[in-house]
Amino acid sequence: MAVPKRKVSPHRRGNRRAHDSLKVEAFHECNNCGELKRPHNMCSHCGFYNGREVLAPSL
Repeated sequence: MAVPKRKVSPHRRGNRRAHDSLKVEAFHECNNCGELKRPHNMCSHCGFYNGREVLAPSL
């Protein structure tokens, strides 16, 4: 079995865990309708992306 040879210091343990935290989801306001949407994604509310209608809105 793999067993650590030395005790891991709190500093080294913290450095390893530095990227384990939960990330905040990024949202931007749609330029067309004002709804919140994910960046670089089509707006699910109005169907616009980058100022163009990509998909007809589902009503």
